[in-house]
Amino acid sequence: MLFDIDGTLVRRAGPHHRQALEDAARAITGLQASTARIPTQGMLDGQIITLMLEEAGATQGQIRRVMPAVMAKAQDLYVQRVPDLKSKVCPGARSLLYKLARRQVRTGLVTGNLSRIGWKKIERAGLRPYLHYGAFAEFADERRKLVAHAIGRARREGWITSRSMIALVGDHENDILAAQANGIPIVSVATGVSPAADLAKLKPDFLIDDLRSFPWQELSLE
Repeated sequence: MLFDIDGTLVRRAGPHHRQALEDAARAITGLQASTARIPTQGMLDGQIITLMLEEAGATQGQIRRVMPAVMAKAQDLYVQRVPDLKSKVCPGARSLLYKLARRQVRTGLVTGNLSRIGWKKIERAGLRPYLHYGAFAEFADERRKLVAHAIGRARREGWITSRSMIALVGDHENDILAAQANGIPIVSVATGVSPAADLAKLKPDFLIDDLRSFPWQELSLE
């Protein structure tokens, strides 16, 4: 079972993630990079950094050269600043992850967060014991590729077989498109910024108000 983070497992986590990306971009490049005009929801951190730097006047060549340093700096800043997030866990998320662990279902992350940002966010939310591996922003430039990466690793490690049920749980339209591109079910949850009506337009396999309504029986997890 694969999970997005922001809006799916944790929500309203504060400005620390966005601020870390901005401060890192400014520290490394000297440009006045900002996310103020960027619709960051559903995007990968690398995409956000690219758009910030483009808007600030950087060329594509400059962006490619500084990207590793900006990503490293952003992660350093975030892990230093992130507060306790236990009160920010989405409804039903902790219970769902606990139940999946009891059933020995392998769980992973597919997220636009950079890896240390994602893991620190999950750790500070108190969910780290329930999640085993992840596909993060530095692994690919599109969310559908992150899903493919996560599935591929699970197969290589022998965690799943050709008969295993694989599904993605996410709160954004991009999660739906990524799951559909990889031919796996999507459980869309309306706890993020995307209204349920907008999610429904893309015909997700399941659309629920929050994770307390997780479709156990339909996914053959009972």
